[in-house]
Amino acid sequence: MQNDYDVVVIGGGPAGLAAAIKAKELGLKVLLLENRETLGGVPLQCIHPGFGLHYFKEDLTGTEFIYRFIHKFLDMGIEHYTGAHVVSIEPYSDLEKRLRVVTSKGVLDITTTTLIYATGARERHPFEIGLTGHRPAGVYTAGEAQTMMDIDGIMPGKEIVIVGSGDVGLIMARRFALEGAHVKAVIEIMPYPGGLTRNIVQCLQDFGIPLYLSHAVTRIEGTKRVEKVIVTKVDENLKPIPGTEKEIECDTVVIAAGLVPYLKVLERVGVIIDPATRGPVVNEYLETSIPGVFVAGNALVINDLVDYVVEQGELAAESAYLYVQNKGIPTKKWKKLVKGKNIRLAVPHYLSGDNDVVIYARVQKPEENVKLRFPEINKEIKLPFVKPAEMIRIKLRKEDIAKAEDKITMEVVPNE
Repeated sequence: MQNDYDVVVIGGGPAGLAAAIKAKELGLKVLLLENRETLGGVPLQCIHPGFGLHYFKEDLTGTEFIYRFIHKFLDMGIEHYTGAHVVSIEPYSDLEKRLRVVTSKGVLDITTTTLIYATGARERHPFEIGLTGHRPAGVYTAGEAQTMMDIDGIMPGKEIVIVGSGDVGLIMARRFALEGAHVKAVIEIMPYPGGLTRNIVQCLQDFGIPLYLSHAVTRIEGTKRVEKVIVTKVDENLKPIPGTEKEIECDTVVIAAGLVPYLKVLERVGVIIDPATRGPVVNEYLETSIPGVFVAGNALVINDLVDYVVEQGELAAESAYLYVQNKGIPTKKWKKLVKGKNIRLAVPHYLSGDNDVVIYARVQKPEENVKLRFPEINKEIKLPFVKPAEMIRIKLRKEDIAKAEDKITMEVVPNE
């Protein structure tokens, strides 16, 4: 049997480009599919710095960062289609996946030994967060507002309220302020910010933009255009407190309520999904419950840094190479990574003990002076603090993983 490709990468953002480049370097026959008309993904609209500090050891803008990958990808002559929409994936066998792809040149039927799914994430919309009221003009997601400003050169509004304190929302607060808009407030329903500390400082505090914690926008009002929002305090159960309502006049509402892995086609194939990450359950090779199908980047778990996204893309490519060479991942006895105290999510879900493994995790609530503990392997790591907004990234050595019998618990406990 001879497939058309050794690996097909779906998604031309940072994870997909990194995966395709690494796979090509390893000697695999590669095809990359991107549904937009241009390669690069979201970093193309990120003109702010903060990219590449780990990967390139430089502070780059999003565009500078991603163009390094685009140029390398094109220079290597990797086969690809833009404007390509994958409409179906059929795992015909462990060694053959069939894809149907709609392109401007017609419908393609493609076979591949492995598949790397790197489609990124989508933004949560107003109806997912219970935002009610009128439906006037002037309501955008943070990504939409960013695209309008940094790609199309259009100013969405002048009097801005941002709902949610995720990193994109914080960055857009600064972006609006730099363009002369009045950012009235950033509203966060949780009692702690949703973005990185550096963005709280650089994007809000440096510009005097108020952040309202434990508050929610409960209603948008306006006829043709947004006129005001109703903001209410919430209790410890995130329920609005009667009598605490106040109005903030504005002409634009920007929703920055977080991201969700975008798995539209892959979900139809029946991969097992982790309710915590809302991405696939994977082993240390980033392989899903379908043999030979790997996932990387924000389609796997929502990352803080693009550097982690690229790291996962390269790992997925190395795993695909191992799969092609061995006609599958060698059979292993998997040890489950179990979420313990104050761990909200952790990826990958299954470890073997044959390889060093990078763990990506998030906590449920902020804590100070703690240690990250893995009791089954007698490993502890002291941390000055943990925050839900800041991903924990640690490497477990294969010698330590091998000590566990059938599970490894990850927990956060006081540093006594």
